[in-house]
Amino acid sequence: MAVSLSDNVTTKRLVVVANNLVGYEDVAGSLAAVTGSSGDINTADQLQMFSGFQKAFVVNGANLKVVDFVNTKLTSEAEITTNIPAHGAILTQDVTNAKMVVDYIYYDSDTSDHYVYGYTFTDANFDTANDVKDADANVIITSGNLSAVDEATTMPHWYDWTPYNNNTTTYGSMPEKAYLGCLYRGRPVLSGDPAYPYQWYMARQNNPWDWGYVANDAQSPVAGGNSDAGQIGDIVRALISYKDDYLIFGCASSVWYLSGDATYGGILNELSLTTGMFGAQSWCWDDAGNLWWWGKNGIYKSNIPAQPVNVSAISLPKLVGDESANPSTHRITMEFDRDRQGILITIVTLADGTHSNYWYSLITEGFFPETYPDECGPYSTIYYDANTPGNSGLLVGCKDGYVRKFDNSAKDDDKGATDQAINSYISLGPVALGKSDGQGKVTGLSAVTAGGGTGGTQSDSDDIDFKVFTDLSAEGVIEKLAANTNPNFAGAIKAPGRQRGGTKRQKAKGAFVGIRLGNSNSGETWGFEKLDISARLAGRVK
Repeated sequence: MAVSLSDNVTTKRLVVVANNLVGYEDVAGSLAAVTGSSGDINTADQLQMFSGFQKAFVVNGANLKVVDFVNTKLTSEAEITTNIPAHGAILTQDVTNAKMVVDYIYYDSDTSDHYVYGYTFTDANFDTANDVKDADANVIITSGNLSAVDEATTMPHWYDWTPYNNNTTTYGSMPEKAYLGCLYRGRPVLSGDPAYPYQWYMARQNNPWDWGYVANDAQSPVAGGNSDAGQIGDIVRALISYKDDYLIFGCASSVWYLSGDATYGGILNELSLTTGMFGAQSWCWDDAGNLWWWGKNGIYKSNIPAQPVNVSAISLPKLVGDESANPSTHRITMEFDRDRQGILITIVTLADGTHSNYWYSLITEGFFPETYPDECGPYSTIYYDANTPGNSGLLVGCKDGYVRKFDNSAKDDDKGATDQAINSYISLGPVALGKSDGQGKVTGLSAVTAGGGTGGTQSDSDDIDFKVFTDLSAEGVIEKLAANTNPNFAGAIKAPGRQRGGTKRQKAKGAFVGIRLGNSNSGETWGFEKLDISARLAGRVK
């Protein structure tokens, strides 16, 4: 027996926040404002979003909001006082026979209006001319009170995130403030209430509106903390879910993880008691299931539940101290770029967008410092796997309100009305020129730059600027490379490929040598295949 299945179409939408406004991807690659969101949140305060149940949940202190892409909204101008439909109840409209599964009800006590949100599953649409009834034929909304019908396809709905029907007696209370949120095992999880910074809260499984911690079933809402028995616990700074397997609590000076469900055999374990996490977005997952984060002493990596390893201890042992980032004034974000196989680490000052960033290559296991134009100060990063492949990639939410992405073909940085030349360079060395206690003399260098093949497909390099520094100590060469002044000799290497101008015959004496290669010209890029240094021994160091 053959069965023909209809194609499932998955639609992804990018949801962004900027300037106290929420935007969403209306059509591929284009953003539109969510109606009603302007001024309803505070982007000067910490803000997080997470997705679930075809919605985006906004966690912004006292502003807990929902961007709803799936439900139809029915507006009743009269309060529903009897036969209030429960979550999951089915409503049917007379005449049209339109049906919906009730998801959420919001009651506005100021206007006595009731808003019913539900998923419609028939071809018929609701209208304002007929009564809406429940499964027992009780009239829930009369035609005279049904003032508006907003279909799910009209626009995303924007509304307050409260307990179901604002009924705290039956459905409990949400924290008065929350700055952290995620979805774990079908449960929205909140934390970051300044009054109880060590506490976390989970809604009922598959029901974001039920926060009543009195039920005793396996899907019950639950709240807790991370500590040994009898202790208050550490301040929670990050909530991180890994599928339905683990929920990681990144705290100020420790890291904990919950395996399983908190109300059904779940176990809370300590991952580290010697480092914590910097902030809500200072972490990411790679494609091998490793969690990376900015900790107290550097960049850490763990394949949960493996012991964390400090990957920056050797190459950048003073990374945390040198950056001097403070959670109250700085934001650190980390995001894995699956296209380039590396991790972008950004450290930005919240007040003005000044920043210093690092690219960590998983291929070479090396750190590469980066900075962008001031307008592009990175406040957020995310890898967006869009429906349209051309829109996929690592996205950066910038200081000026733009969302930008990395483009391999661009030779300048976009900063709005104009572009800015990219100044990129690499320092090679120090390299010993002589034997122990000896020195040498550089007599020249030659390079083969990238490209140059006739009719080839590889990009051609532009000319490369070089500077050569020598000194009697390796430390001296490092300091000269960092200062980038007064080289022994300098010039430009002709490109592309192997050119007559690719060999330089000049001399410089010392025990160690370092070479800086780069290009800072607008509209140019560079790369090289090989660099050879010619040198000979020159006696002992005197």
